[in-house]
Amino acid sequence: QVQLVESGGGLVQAGGSLRLSCAASGGTLSSYNMGWFRQAPGMEREFVSAVTWNGRGTVYADSVRGRFTISRDNAKNTVYLQMNSLKFEDTAVYYCAGGMTGWDNGMVGYDYWGQGTQVTVSS
Repeated sequence: QVQLVESGGGLVQAGGSLRLSCAASGGTLSSYNMGWFRQAPGMEREFVSAVTWNGRGTVYADSVRGRFTISRDNAKNTVYLQMNSLKFEDTAVYYCAGGMTGWDNGMVGYDYWGQGTQVTVSS
């Protein structure tokens, strides 16, 4: 059973940067597409970005395209989300997820989920 653990969240001023990491244990991520999602208080969980199992394909939500970059290191069993030019509206709990068929169709196809890491952007 693959377990995912996110890290790297915190408090940052608007315009700043954070790098989130998602480390896996209990199995390898190399077979799975990996995604990042976020959920703000009172809101539904929304898709942020995804990367194919081999790292060759990426997709982003319109709200983060050009500011966020997803990447992965299968040798380290880790996925990253580099977040630049952060805005107040990026404040949320960020979750990583993995699944063989997961992509940008919401949470469809994602079988494994982490517990989330809080990102707070002060205006």
